[in-house]
Amino acid sequence: MSEKGAYAKAGVDVDVEAEASRIMYEAAKETFALRKGLFGEVVAPVDDFAGIRMLNAGALPADSFMSLCFDTAGTKVEIAERVGKHDTIAFDLFAMVTDDAVLRGGEPVAIGTNLDLKSLGTDDRYLPTVRELAKGYVAAAKAANVSIINGEIAQMGTLMAGYGDFPYHWGAAALWIARKNKLLTGREIQEGDTIVLLRENGFRCNGWSLVRKVFSDAYGSEWHTEKFGDTTLGEAALTPSVIYTRVIVDLHGGFQSEGSGTVHGVVHITGGGIPEKFGRVLRPSGLGATLTDLFDPPAITKHCQEAGKIPDAEAYRAWNMGQGMAVITPEPEKAIAAAKRFGIEAKVAGTVTKEPGVRFTSKGAFSAGERLAV
Repeated sequence: MSEKGAYAKAGVDVDVEAEASRIMYEAAKETFALRKGLFGEVVAPVDDFAGIRMLNAGALPADSFMSLCFDTAGTKVEIAERVGKHDTIAFDLFAMVTDDAVLRGGEPVAIGTNLDLKSLGTDDRYLPTVRELAKGYVAAAKAANVSIINGEIAQMGTLMAGYGDFPYHWGAAALWIARKNKLLTGREIQEGDTIVLLRENGFRCNGWSLVRKVFSDAYGSEWHTEKFGDTTLGEAALTPSVIYTRVIVDLHGGFQSEGSGTVHGVVHITGGGIPEKFGRVLRPSGLGATLTDLFDPPAITKHCQEAGKIPDAEAYRAWNMGQGMAVITPEPEKAIAAAKRFGIEAKVAGTVTKEPGVRFTSKGAFSAGERLAV
């Protein structure tokens, strides 16, 4: 028996894996042009998925800083597995790393990913799924204006479990760069600054253990097939994360430009929701926030809250409840205009206060109009 035959019999066919890698590389190549003429322009001396890809760093100014963001799409991939739709999960993955990069005034320039899956099998039956992942790969990179510099596929066998016959886990690292005098530390925030919220249409990548428990308890193990308006619970739950990166880079200026407005702080509303994320950004200044006009929660989020009888205060800690990012700025009209340029709804929601703590008027299912405070 050949080495290839033995390995394939053990569950790993290197030829199929190589084809999957080529699919992802061809997708990645489409993103190289996104950084052309900018810092992070991709240099690829050899056009091959196994070839080296580098970033042209040039002569960086002395006040340049770099860092990395790491995250995953979490267990939201199970929803893609349940629904059988894989061309949006990259938006969830990229949002978690590129939208974190802009919190500190950085501009994300490149991403590398790790796709761990149970098995690609020994024929081409799963390659259409890989092509779906690749399609989303390109679209998400364009939304964030980053190049995909590298990636890895690993077949994990029995170490990987999930829903259906193609379970996987997807993680990423994003490289970002910033200028020292444009870093956001939290101390730039001032009393009286305006808080502009950017709308989110789904759950993003947080609170999924609660989502799955609520819907499983309410509808059974195949909850994703339950009708929900014109769609299903699974399809509604899979709503891809909005990527806000280009809005913030446009407004703040990123690494190479002055920007279209003034930014004193950015809040990425993920795990911990409004209370945790606002509290974290405001802590260095010792200031607080009052939010009186939040976006309504998406219909799928509100339905989950109602089905699980989740109190508003808890729901706002578990989920974003309709607001994926906030910009703290003395120029709210410029922040709203920047969001509009990228097709994202934004509005003035509140102000920064001298009084510490975070106070917000709920728009949840059970305490709408009530003021919640942490």
